[in-house]
Amino acid sequence: MTNSSPLESTHPYTLRGVRQMLGLTRHAVSKLIELGFVDPSRGPGRALRFSFRDVVLLRSAHDLRVARIPTRQILRSLRRLRDTLPPEVPVSGLRITAAGDRITVREENAQWEPDTGQLVMDFSVAPSTGSVSFISQRAAEPATPESDDLEDLFETAEELEASDPTAAEDTYRLILEQDPAHAHAYLNLGFMLCEAGRSREAVALYDEGLAHCPDDPLMHYNRAVALEDLGRVAAALASYEECLRLQPDFADAHQNAGLLYAHAGQKQMAIRHFSAFRRLQPRV
Repeated sequence: MTNSSPLESTHPYTLRGVRQMLGLTRHAVSKLIELGFVDPSRGPGRALRFSFRDVVLLRSAHDLRVARIPTRQILRSLRRLRDTLPPEVPVSGLRITAAGDRITVREENAQWEPDTGQLVMDFSVAPSTGSVSFISQRAAEPATPESDDLEDLFETAEELEASDPTAAEDTYRLILEQDPAHAHAYLNLGFMLCEAGRSREAVALYDEGLAHCPDDPLMHYNRAVALEDLGRVAAALASYEECLRLQPDFADAHQNAGLLYAHAGQKQMAIRHFSAFRRLQPRV
């Protein structure tokens, strides 16, 4: 018998396993990691490895993003939820329910209510042949044809990015016509525009997106990167600072801001951000 490594024992779930378990695309998982909702470990070959807590938080974060809960509120809520979760899925299962400004975690006869802010979700976690199953506690409201169509369009746009960028751009813009608050469509399209050297268009797109999603730190970050490409240093720094106001532990934003402040000769601000960046690096 081959003994599992300590990492495999504490972080038994691979990226592929998490995607299959939760029904999320690689893009969705990556975005949730970038936004700081989870912080998976790295296994051999730097492959991502997820703990039980990571899996529950990914499911929660995804549901709340779909419900258009502000990112800052989700981060605050999930940090408190994370502190209450056991390291492994209990044999008896786990129920997480949230409504209004209360979240309740129930395991067998035990129940606790961390202060998490306003959330809307209701699901259970149960052991299933060594994995985790998510069980709906109530009949889900049927999705409207429009929402189904948008999800299909979004997946189509992602698939087209490599083979037909023009068609991908048209598809993302079609999504935004139907749902002007679709943050992921803004993020993907804006990244494509920057990669194509169309940073000015990307900034305009992000400005439009922030009018509908003002609390999305990743959009502020991407806007800052596009502004850097245009040489608009002051505006880029303002966007990095807004990103960090919404998500203070966004390490890349600290690093980029530090570099810009250093080039601008603002040594104290540069030191502040570089120090924050170093504190946020994982300890080996």
